Amino acid sequence: MSDSVHTEAHDHSHPPSFYYKVYGVLLCLLVVSIVGPMMGGLTVLLVTAFGVAVVKALMVAAYFMHLNIERKYIWWVLVMAVCFLLVLFYGVAPDVMKSHGVNWKSLSTPPPAAAEPAHH
Repeated sequence: MSDSVHTEAHDHSHPPSFYYKVYGVLLCLLVVSIVGPMMGGLTVLLVTAFGVAVVKALMVAAYFMHLNIERKYIWWVLVMAVCFLLVLFYGVAPDVMKSHGVNWKSLSTPPPAAAEPAHH
């Protein structure tokens, strides 16, 4: 029994050069995410910022967190957790992102100056 556990664990290991390749791809994507927004345009900014971030997050989850060798339901658990996070965010976003209201205070504007006392 210990041989089968050892063999199974050994089959899932990656050579160190594999990690260097993934690291190189992540570094290239970092350069793209830094240089891309400098090229100009809102579309380029959004694609490079969010697109590259999603690809890098998936690569880290798959290769460094070893989700690529886990059972497929682990990916479904991850997707469901992200969906739940989005539901919670969009459920409170209308209240949190208001720019007016009874108890709303702007953090970007300085507080009003105190009235100077009248001199008699």
